[in-house]
Amino acid sequence: MARCVGVLALQGAFREHMTALARLGVAAREVRKLQDMDAVDALIIPGGESTTIGKLLIDGGMLDPLRKRITAGMPVYGSCAGLILLCRNIEDSEQPRLGVLDATVRRNAFGRQVDSFETELSMPVLGVEPVSAVFIRAPVLTSVGDNVTVLAQINGQAVAVRQDNVLATSFHPELTTDSRIHSYFLTFTV
Repeated sequence: MARCVGVLALQGAFREHMTALARLGVAAREVRKLQDMDAVDALIIPGGESTTIGKLLIDGGMLDPLRKRITAGMPVYGSCAGLILLCRNIEDSEQPRLGVLDATVRRNAFGRQVDSFETELSMPVLGVEPVSAVFIRAPVLTSVGDNVTVLAQINGQAVAVRQDNVLATSFHPELTTDSRIHSYFLTFTV
């Protein structure tokens, strides 16, 4: 298991991810600047506003160093906006991104904030019990590369994927008490 998991704390639902990790007894720290990144072995990029997070990564000189760490094998998990930032292609957007996930994403695919919903998803990698998934202005992956494994879908569209050391979900597991996705991510760090 990783010695320390970082949670990118520039904007968004980082506190909720910190709470989820604490429930699992995992050493975690907020990552706000480049120096903080040096102290972590894995990173979670939370939901929030992907354009804002991307700009803050650039302003803090973190975008390229983070991309290099992920490419070198550091485990990373992105939920919602984090998924968007991880994708190589973002439909109709030139916003900053890490581009380490071989996928194309459509932002706000389920509609506006008022269209948010919670549902049960089949995610066999986590067992037979469905995962409670909270979708808030959530993206979907409209295409994935051959090296990307789709872990969960809604209406035939990918909402959870894995590519080597990268895990991404369109939904927010940190807003539920189900810790299985965080636990699954921690297996990447062994």
